[in-house]
Amino acid sequence: MPHFMFRASYTPEGIRGVVKEGAASRNAAVQAMVDSVGGKTIAQYWAFGDDDYIMVAELPDNASAMAAAATVGASGTAKVTTTVLQTAAEVDEALGRRVIYRPPGA
Repeated sequence: MPHFMFRASYTPEGIRGVVKEGAASRNAAVQAMVDSVGGKTIAQYWAFGDDDYIMVAELPDNASAMAAAATVGASGTAKVTTTVLQTAAEVDEALGRRVIYRPPGA
């Protein structure tokens, strides 16, 4: 299954919820969300700076990742950025494909 990294930056409302419920409670809620789309949580981290929370998950497909990210984003409590993670073998496979491309102005 593909792997995804989700980075969340909480809104003031969202961080108030974390303060009220605690970080461990939010980890459990995210775990339940990942489970609900048929995935597996690999790692969850809390951070400070641009991101408040980072999670790596194994999900069945891009649609599952989008469903999860859109649901969190639509709640209004966090801005979510999703990154598709690739293995070295996947990158090598992509780099080995023949691509026809003409740069602008060429």
